[in-house]
Amino acid sequence: MVESSSRHRAGIDASGESTAFDSRVVIEHVQPEIDAGKFPIKRVLGERVVVTANVHTDGHNALRAVLLYKPSHGSQWQMVEMRSAGAGLDLYHAEFEPDALGTYEYTLQAWVDNFGNWRRDTTRKIAAGQDIGVEICEGRALLEQAAARAAGATGTSELKHYLNMIGDSPSLSQSSPLFTDQRLSELMLEFAERGRVRRYERTLKVTVEPQEALFSSWYELFPRSWSPIAYKHGTLSDVTARLKYVADMGFDVVYLPPIHPIGTTKRKGPNNSLESEPGDPGSPWAIGSQEGGHKSIHPELGTFEDFAALVDAAKRLGIKLALDIAFQCSPDHPYVSEHPEWFYHRPDGSIKYAENPPKKYEDIYPLNFESESWQQLWDELCDVIFFWIEKGVHIFRIDNPHTKPYPFWQYLIAKVKSRHPETVFLSEAFARPRIMEQLAKCGFSQSYTYFTWRTSKWEITNYLHELTQTQVVEFLRPNFFANTPDILPENLQYGGPSSFLIRATLAATLSAAWGIYGPAFELCVNQAVPGTEEYLDSEKYEIKNWEFNDQRTIAPYLGRLNQIRKSHPALHNNRTLRFLEINSDELIAYCKTDPRGTDLLITVVNLDPYNVQSGYLTLPLEELGIDADFQVHDLITDRRYNWSSPTNFVQLPPNAPAYIFKVRKRVRREFDFDYFV
Repeated sequence: MVESSSRHRAGIDASGESTAFDSRVVIEHVQPEIDAGKFPIKRVLGERVVVTANVHTDGHNALRAVLLYKPSHGSQWQMVEMRSAGAGLDLYHAEFEPDALGTYEYTLQAWVDNFGNWRRDTTRKIAAGQDIGVEICEGRALLEQAAARAAGATGTSELKHYLNMIGDSPSLSQSSPLFTDQRLSELMLEFAERGRVRRYERTLKVTVEPQEALFSSWYELFPRSWSPIAYKHGTLSDVTARLKYVADMGFDVVYLPPIHPIGTTKRKGPNNSLESEPGDPGSPWAIGSQEGGHKSIHPELGTFEDFAALVDAAKRLGIKLALDIAFQCSPDHPYVSEHPEWFYHRPDGSIKYAENPPKKYEDIYPLNFESESWQQLWDELCDVIFFWIEKGVHIFRIDNPHTKPYPFWQYLIAKVKSRHPETVFLSEAFARPRIMEQLAKCGFSQSYTYFTWRTSKWEITNYLHELTQTQVVEFLRPNFFANTPDILPENLQYGGPSSFLIRATLAATLSAAWGIYGPAFELCVNQAVPGTEEYLDSEKYEIKNWEFNDQRTIAPYLGRLNQIRKSHPALHNNRTLRFLEINSDELIAYCKTDPRGTDLLITVVNLDPYNVQSGYLTLPLEELGIDADFQVHDLITDRRYNWSSPTNFVQLPPNAPAYIFKVRKRVRREFDFDYFV
């Protein structure tokens, strides 16, 4: 039973005026809480919400505090008692685990615990040999009140049992169940008169999403380059036929760039040239032609029947399909002629194309989200998402969300999730930190990050601390893409295959969600436009002929990484990441556990793609719960090492740049052999 006293008693405020108050208890510094409750925190199914708060009052009164939670659409609050973190700290904590997708609410209540005061003070008087006749009467009154409030409920008979126990006895011992039974404490929490209850002034929210919002492995591909015939325009059916190639690498999300018709006006040529030749396919992000717009499929890719077959084939292989949603239009998009009011206009009445001076994107028209017809536009764009959900897609990568208004994303994501809470949105925003954070607060499930450019030990350590050990972890979930069609980072251009192995290992073990753009990544493609991070002969503007069985491929290594990820819950979260001491700036070491601490993995990576690096790894054995005699099992090579001290030597060459150690503790059986678990 959850209640909140509605009685207010007269008091005097600082000005001497009579006022009302409901409790002398203070609840403050509640965590997690984002921007004073303006935005929800995020969790996935199976992930706990641990709530802490400072709760205190004047004097030496005992307190009781509870965490209340419920689905937002529900009316009945569930209650969990909060526990003190230690005497004198005034810090309380409790947790709950949402069991359904959608939005949950939570808040706190606290009050002076009269029964707790009675227990504490009475046992002290007994210990001092003092008379407790008055305390016997007080205790009986408290139990009688509780029994009366419990009348007819489960627990009534138990309370009467304790009431009979106190009887008219003039004395009690400190060991009496009246002072020691936890069950009595639970009954009094539920039924005792609470008096003036303090309820936290805010009701906070948590968005509960599917597991892939936190833990997923993404593989991006351009269907038009997946034909078995060299340089022939590929189709969705070609992807279906080759989908096992991706499944064998262990990726569980296949992400497709826009698959809509591509405009012909001002179509871009190879390497983003301003002139195109007949047969040039154009950029998939120049969306819309006479064949249709955001609710159509490019004719050369196939039909909706082909798309349905791809969705079904992916499902059979344990893969979910993700679509790129770019809310922009080519000059040939049907929106341009049907709704010119949705676009920006020059003084002469012509529609403005996209610019990022001095760059011009004449093949793209940006939408005007603040036009007079903004509501109609916003609803149409929501319908684009609903359209593809009906086609079996529940994961969307949103292109350049930081160039659209925050209120639009709050509107769209809330509207979609109200009907389809299983939907996942990935924010492709390589923007300033506060912008990326605001988009996450607006509801994006995952976000691109700066991982691409964090290469040194110091940079990685500090950035991951920000993502996993600060308040950011409550609302921004990183997705560590090692490369994208837009970005061939410098660290991949010059380090050879070793650099690809290094970056894949870091991405797959530091973050619960990671991704690559392939087959460019597994084939270690590293040719860039000189002086840039743009792929030379980029697939964004032309059809590629990929040699999937090229000897350069590191596909088997990626498959091993994803297999390790799926088998070990330690890698399914970001919160337990901890960096470890290792005496080399070219080696980085860190550990992760599952939230309950049963699966402990230690990863060591050589950050130098050119040279063998070695050093001494020191483990805080006691903090990690490891005895001095233990075994580490390298999950990459399947080799095992027995370690008997906290400091151990490690050495890694650039062509095998990582260990992923499963820590196995030694167990001894009497009359049996030693073994490790």
